[in-house]
This record gives sequence, C-alpha cells and structure tokens, in this order.
Amino acid sequence: MFNNKVIFISGGTGSFGSRFLEKLLKDYKPKKIIIFSRDEYKQFLMEKLFPIIKYPCLRFFLGDIRDLERLKIAMNGVDYVVHAAALKHVPAAEYNPMEFVKTNIHGAENIIQASIHQKVKKVIALSTDKAANPINLYGATKLASDKIFIAANNIVGIKGTVFSVVRYGNVLGSRGSVVPYFDDLIKKGAKFLPITNSKMTRFWITLDHGVDFVFKSFKRMSGGETFIPKIPSVRITDLAKAMAPNLKTKIIGIRPGEKIHELMCPNEMSDQTIEFKDHYVIFPSPKNFDKKTNFFINKLKEKGKKVSENFEYDSKSNKKFLSINEIKNLNKNFFFR
Repeated sequence: MFNNKVIFISGGTGSFGSRFLEKLLKDYKPKKIIIFSRDEYKQFLMEKLFPIIKYPCLRFFLGDIRDLERLKIAMNGVDYVVHAAALKHVPAAEYNPMEFVKTNIHGAENIIQASIHQKVKKVIALSTDKAANPINLYGATKLASDKIFIAANNIVGIKGTVFSVVRYGNVLGSRGSVVPYFDDLIKKGAKFLPITNSKMTRFWITLDHGVDFVFKSFKRMSGGETFIPKIPSVRITDLAKAMAPNLKTKIIGIRPGEKIHELMCPNEMSDQTIEFKDHYVIFPSPKNFDKKTNFFINKLKEKGKKVSENFEYDSKSNKKFLSINEIKNLNKNFFFR
C-alpha cells in the first residue's frame, strides 16, 4: 500500500512518529517520507538515527501545523497523511487553554484544508481516550479535532480525500508518560512512588501495537470511522508494584483535569458502535451524504456486529486487566528494546 507512495507525518519526531517511520522503512519502499515538525533539534537527532545517505527517501520539513500555507507546501504530491502532532499534557492544557485550541483544533483544520488542497488520498488523525466524554481541556480539544476530521468527509464528497480517526489509550513508554517517569524516580533513589488515586485505571497499549493498528486502519478505512483497538487495562497501583515492589506509594491527589478511569466508547454512542474481532468502530452521524458506506464490512472484508444497547468500553470494567507479571514483561521489552 505504501510502496512508491509519498507519506507525510505531522509531529513526526515524537514517540509515535519515530516508530511509525522505523516500520515504514523496514516493511515498505516508499517514494518519499516527509517528517513535519517544529523542533529542529529533534529533527537533528532523528536524522542521526535515520541518515539521509542511507534513507534517501526521507525529507525533514520544519513547520507548525498552525501555519496553513507551510502545510500546503509541505504536502505537495503527498498520498497519505498521518496526523500525530498535538499538545498533549493534561495539566498544561488547563493553564494554557488557547495554545491547545490553536494547535489541536485550528491545526487539525489546517491539516484537513491542506490535504484537500493537495488531493491527498487518505488521512488518519491520532486521537486519545481522553476525547471520549472529556472533562479536561486537552480531551475537549481532541474531541473537537476528531469531529472535524470525521466531518471533513462530507466536504469532499465521493472522490476526494478520505479521513478517519484512530483512538487509543496510554502508550507504554511514550514521552512524558508514567513508565519513564516512575523509572526516573526509581533510578534517582526516590523513597516512594506518587499515585494520584489508588483506584485509578488506564488503558494500556505498546507503541508497536499502536503503530501496527494505524497501518491496519489505513487498509481498513472507507472514511468517517473512528477506530478503537481492544486493549487491556492496568491498575496504576499494580504498575507501581511491578516497577518497584519494595517501594512505598504515596497518594498525592488528582491532577488538574485528570480522570480516575478512562473511556473509549461512550454508551451514548452505542447505536453507532460496531464490534470487530480485535477492535471497535464508531461510525459517523450524520453519515456522509454522498457515500453509501456499509461500515459493518471494512475494506479488508472483515465483518463486524452491532454492540448491545448502552454498551460502554472503559478502563474500569474492561474484560482484560494486565497482571503484575504481565506488566513486568511489557516493561522489560520496553526498556531493553
């Protein structure tokens, strides 16, 4: 699918972008890969890992998704777009709301306009479980972003660019996440690990799983879907025990905008939710006015079924929780990768 194609990755120097690029170079022979980000130092570091002399298909574009004209230039000739750029820190969003609006909402609109302008074939925008029934500013901006990406399918009609969203939970070891944070505290000889709430649960996905799911979603998508993988949950107290079994924990209280449990499929959208073998799809409402898409059969001919009335997919009542040993094994793979 990606052989001899041009792929654009916004926020391409982040955790996801780096791993997506690695798999793209390993499994495909793309014509060109455009890494678009605003941090020249991260681009410098990435170019050291993926030298252009070895990977001549690579292009590094400095730019900000707030800048529509720069995006139009950068997307010239692009076939597929992965939109991973975002501001993501929940407490920071509560104190800097307009900066998150400018990047996560206005930036998303710019990605859409530039993609349509340059006649891109497919666009997938990365989302978060915090966009489902959000209580914080970050989640609200990502929900707005999801909505405008899905609605963009109504703008282009039958033959234009198609847009879908991939939503998943906490990514093991991603920058700024809890695993490297705990690991840093342990290495520095902390006397306890801080826990915001003893009942807290989170969806858990490895970076490789997240990347593979996005690749698969490109092949599955018709446009308008929100793809949600079936993934396990973890109890944050179990995570602490797995990482430092002899270290005490200390309850420090909920951070601004933080939830105790996360949600990916709200029960209010159960009438739009389809269950597949390894994932769920929330189809759009209203549906695309021009397309007659059967969302129960995807482009890979996989068949889904309607979920039950008031179905909800949340980290608290998830069928699968990782044990302490399973968490240890996942962490081991992360640290020794």
